[in-house]
Amino acid sequence: MPAITLFERGGLAVVDYRCDARLHERPVAERHTSYSLAYVRNGSFGYRIRGAEYELVPGSILLGGPGDEYRCTHDHVCGDRCLSIQLQAGLVESIGGRDRFWQIGSLPPVAELVVAGERVAQAAAERRSGAGHVSAGLSTPSLDEQALFFAARFVKLASGAKSQPSAAPTRDRRRAVEAAEWLDSRLHRPVDLQSAADAAGMSAFHFLRVFSSVVGVTPHQYLLRARLRRAARLLAGTDRAITDVAYDVGFGDLSNFVRTFHRAAGMSPRRFRRVAHADRTPRT
Repeated sequence: MPAITLFERGGLAVVDYRCDARLHERPVAERHTSYSLAYVRNGSFGYRIRGAEYELVPGSILLGGPGDEYRCTHDHVCGDRCLSIQLQAGLVESIGGRDRFWQIGSLPPVAELVVAGERVAQAAAERRSGAGHVSAGLSTPSLDEQALFFAARFVKLASGAKSQPSAAPTRDRRRAVEAAEWLDSRLHRPVDLQSAADAAGMSAFHFLRVFSSVVGVTPHQYLLRARLRRAARLLAGTDRAITDVAYDVGFGDLSNFVRTFHRAAGMSPRRFRRVAHADRTPRT
């Protein structure tokens, strides 16, 4: 799995993983060397750790502690990409983390974390492009700051979170993962439960039950969080008008988008963009 270390200092590392495993390739046992908190940006894959198995989709969080052995599987799709925030024990303690938080295994897409995750991703993109190096008067995008904020936000949410390993049959797991991809491709369109169930070839009730069991959230929750994830990416990475961003990601009402985004990000879309773009503003 190609990996690029974008930042490493003071007990913190940020690593960009781009998986090149083939479909149904035999998984290789790996081991976490630190407290790992990975944000899934694209694609999906299975994650086996401590006897449990999870299906991760865009916006999911992968968790593991030092010494934990794990395997990643690719039974449905391949070509995933993750940003891994890796913390040493002293840093975890400083942000209030507990070992048990990293034993959760995985979290489904959570509104507060998908928005924060896109901030980390934007800072990572700046670092990869070379804009993260101090030169020609440019300020350094605060990748370490964004990564620590993301980790602290996870810790704040983790105290009430529970592990949700998937016990669904392989066929149902595949259908749920494919349904998540189907929803991701239709963010800009109205999507109801029945149309998603029809696309998955299941009754509405069975689809709701299977999707919730495998992904960890309902189809409606996943769709909303995918829209927030996409909106955060557009706000941080483009200059598109906020109204256009809202409509492009499937919000039919601007005021609803602003309220929903504010709840997830803790700030308005306008301020979120201003803060994100400030990382790229030349210093005078």
